[in-house]
Amino acid sequence: MKELLSRLVALPGISGEEHRVTQFMEEELAGKVSQIRRDKMGNLIAQKGEGKPHIMLAAHMDEIGFRVKYINEKGFIRFVKVGGIDDRTLLNQRVVIYGRKEVKGVIGAKPPHLQKEEERKKVVEASDMFIDVGASEASEVEQIGIKVGDFAVFDSHFSELAGDMVSGKAFDNRVGCAVLIQVLEGFRGKGTLYGVGTVQEEVGLKGARTAAYALKPDIAIALDTTTSGDTPGLKEGEATASLGKGPAITVVEAGGRGLIAHQGVVDWLKEAAERENIPYQMEVGEGGMTDSAIMYITREGVPCGTISIPTRYIHGPGEVLNIKDAAYAVKLLLAALSEPPHIS
Repeated sequence: MKELLSRLVALPGISGEEHRVTQFMEEELAGKVSQIRRDKMGNLIAQKGEGKPHIMLAAHMDEIGFRVKYINEKGFIRFVKVGGIDDRTLLNQRVVIYGRKEVKGVIGAKPPHLQKEEERKKVVEASDMFIDVGASEASEVEQIGIKVGDFAVFDSHFSELAGDMVSGKAFDNRVGCAVLIQVLEGFRGKGTLYGVGTVQEEVGLKGARTAAYALKPDIAIALDTTTSGDTPGLKEGEATASLGKGPAITVVEAGGRGLIAHQGVVDWLKEAAERENIPYQMEVGEGGMTDSAIMYITREGVPCGTISIPTRYIHGPGEVLNIKDAAYAVKLLLAALSEPPHIS
């Protein structure tokens, strides 16, 4: 799991630019599933098994990042954010821009030494930042292969921390992709399993919408990350998931604005975990949503659930998780899929 995740997070792939991740997953799954294809939206759909029930697992392939918006006459690059990024995480971060070739840069802004007192009290907004690639004029930026519309991601590398902890960019949601790959490899259960690498989740759950509509699954589960509540500064009960205590089974997302999980799916996942003595956590979330939020209201409705890996510092260049939680998620899903439920 650790080696697989390290290779996945090394790939760049913001919303709409997931093709490198798609190709990687195709190569990893070649010969291990009965069918694999891409749909018109760009979703990767792998199929294994046959008959009923039809179960869909969705893990989004895209990460947050940036698009080149404008190049000024001095060669500084204005950008727009793609996905939800806290402006406080951006200043002085290194990035890689993907144009004709890879170009490294640094996100800059007006120096604090030159700011007025009232300016220093405010968070610098992304609209006031720029990417510095070392160029001195616009024509030089164009010569090194950068143009309006190119994308960028954090220049951040996978690292091992103490114990089973690891750090890197794009754990949201390459860890879900890693879990999906290993579940597809190990699946020997009844029914048909559709493993879907979805696109454009970070900008509106778009790929999951079209994939669920086309596949018409009997049950669907999103594989994603969730906010960890085990760091300083959080009030008791503010976020309940902790690293190292197993994957989280979601009951409600975003206070009900997202998924309200089907009770039969929740019970099925809990029973599988308890039957196999797999650690897990229960989650009622107030914040973000996963692909389940759109899958469960597709067509006439789909019984849905979400399994998430607790992660610190989500949507930043240095996310942190416990690799055992991802391994436990694989075990939980394989145990559940070995005895699919009867849900109407």
